[in-house]
Amino acid sequence: MNTGLRTSAEIIEPGHAEEVLWTDESEETDAQPESGWPGQWRQAAVAAAEHGQRLDRALAILVPEFSRSYLQQLIEAGAVQLNGQAAQRSAAKVKVGDLLGIELKPTPQSQAFQSEIMALAVVHEDEHLLVIDKPAGLVVHPAPGHWSGTLLNGLLAHHEAARSLPRAGIVHRLDKDTSGLMVVAKTRGAMDALVAAIAERQVRREYLALAHKRWQGPQTVQVDQPLGRDPRLRTRMAVVDLQRHSGKTARTDVRLLGNSDSACWVHCQLHTGRTHQIRVHMQHLGHPLLADELYGGRPMAGLQRQALHAWRLSLQHPASGQVWTWQRTPPPDMACALAELQLGPLRPDDAELQ
Repeated sequence: MNTGLRTSAEIIEPGHAEEVLWTDESEETDAQPESGWPGQWRQAAVAAAEHGQRLDRALAILVPEFSRSYLQQLIEAGAVQLNGQAAQRSAAKVKVGDLLGIELKPTPQSQAFQSEIMALAVVHEDEHLLVIDKPAGLVVHPAPGHWSGTLLNGLLAHHEAARSLPRAGIVHRLDKDTSGLMVVAKTRGAMDALVAAIAERQVRREYLALAHKRWQGPQTVQVDQPLGRDPRLRTRMAVVDLQRHSGKTARTDVRLLGNSDSACWVHCQLHTGRTHQIRVHMQHLGHPLLADELYGGRPMAGLQRQALHAWRLSLQHPASGQVWTWQRTPPPDMACALAELQLGPLRPDDAELQ
C-alpha cells in the first residue's frame, strides 16, 4: 500500500495497543503504547503526496496503528523531530523531502490510568456503590497537569471491578479544591442507574459555602441562570445569554444560614450539575466564594481554597430502591474560618432548610 511516506530507517518491534479506561462521552478508545513498552524510533521522508499536510497528519500515515491524539502528545513531549530539530507544533505544515523522526514511547497521559494505592475516606460501601468524602486538593480524574494521584487512580486500586467500568465508575465530579461527598458506581448496572438518576434530577446534592460580603435581601434565593464558557476568558464559566452564546440551563437554590459584616454562610442545593455552577451563581449574586480567585474571591480567615463543601447526598439505591442519605461535616479549614468569622452553625439544623 502506498502511504505517501518513504521509510528510510526504522526499528520494527511488535507494539500492543491498550484500551484506555478513561473515555470521553463517546467512549472511544485512544490507542497508545503500554506503559511497560520500551519504545522505538521511526524515521521517514515526506513524499510529494503529503506536501502541505499538518505534521500530526503526516505522522499518522507513518504510524497508523496509533491515534493522532497520542502523536500530538509526543510532539508536545519533544519526541518528534522535523529535519533533525524538535518539532514544536502539531499544526506545522510539512514539505516534500522533509525528514520526520518519532520516538514512540509511553506519555504521561498514556500511563494515567494506573492503579495507585491511596487512603480513601469511605463513608459507605456495598457491592453496588461507594460513597467517599473527597478531601480538598484531590483531583477526581486524570487531566493535563494531573496525570497521576487522582481519585480515579485510587479507585482502580480500591476494587478490581473498577477496571471494567468507564471512568472507573465515576458518575459525577467535584472540583479539585471542593471537599465533600461523592458517589461512585461499582458495577455497570449501578453506573447506568446512577447516571440516569442524575440526568433526571433524582439525586439530591447539597453544599455549604462561605462567601464574601454581608447577605442582603430575602433569606432564600432561586438562581435560574444559564451557564456557558466565559466569552472573555475561556478557562472560566459564566452566566450567559443563550440567544448569543452556547450554554445550558442551570438552577441553584441558595439559603442564608449565617451573616456577618464581611461574609455569609449559605446552603446551596443543586438542581442541575454544570461546571462550577455554585461558584458562578454565587459570583452572579455578588457573593463570590472565599478564596475562589477564579471568580473574584480572595483568601480570607485562613482559607486558601474555595470555601465549598458537598455536605449532603441523597439518592435511591440502584439495587434496593431504598432512599439513602449521607452527610459529612465540613473539614477543619472551613470550620476554623467559620469560627473566626463568627458564623454558623457548622452543620445546619434540618429545620433551617425546610
